[in-house]
Amino acid sequence: MKSKLFFLFLLFAVVQNSFAQDIRVNTYAGYVFDESFDLSDASGYYNGTINGGFQWGAGFEFMANKQYGIELSYLRQDTKAPVRKNGSSSINDYNLGINYILAGSNRYIKTANKNIEPYAGGQLGMAIYSIEKADGSSKSNKTKFAWGIKTGVNIHASERIGIKLQAQLLSTVQGLDGGFYLGTGGSGTSLSARSSIMQFGFTGGLVFAMPSHHN
Repeated sequence: MKSKLFFLFLLFAVVQNSFAQDIRVNTYAGYVFDESFDLSDASGYYNGTINGGFQWGAGFEFMANKQYGIELSYLRQDTKAPVRKNGSSSINDYNLGINYILAGSNRYIKTANKNIEPYAGGQLGMAIYSIEKADGSSKSNKTKFAWGIKTGVNIHASERIGIKLQAQLLSTVQGLDGGFYLGTGGSGTSLSARSSIMQFGFTGGLVFAMPSHHN
């Protein structure tokens, strides 16, 4: 995990030195909805749910010009993942931590009011899953490719601060496959995903702008 964060900040330093335009710090806090997923192993099929809940994070955005920004962002969710085998009523509960590290671009739309700034964008990166059985008997971690799309609006109260309202969709390609140790006591199994993870949510936050004197 530390190496992933180091890589993120290294990218931040490289991009920062590449642009002479504004730099923004975006903060995020919001809600993501439940997402169902299917898993399988040699003994059968599993149906699970990533429970919806609170998501938070932050991003560094580098404005190439007034219409385009490049953003490096980190998002975190701590939640529960109840899993059933073969549709049975028996449920195994897991504690799940999801870390997204993403890089992408935002396209801003010019409006008559310069303080209202609609935008849309896309992101690519990684999702780091940390999963633990509720009783602490098994733990596992997995890093997978992730992508996202988003749209929203910035409402600027001044040149240096504003409010961000955003809707987003984040996806992990086969998010829980291969290597997740889900079991009871001393026994467990490595599961393979049958579908990708798709998380839809709404976030709000603050935008802090640091205007460059080169403008």
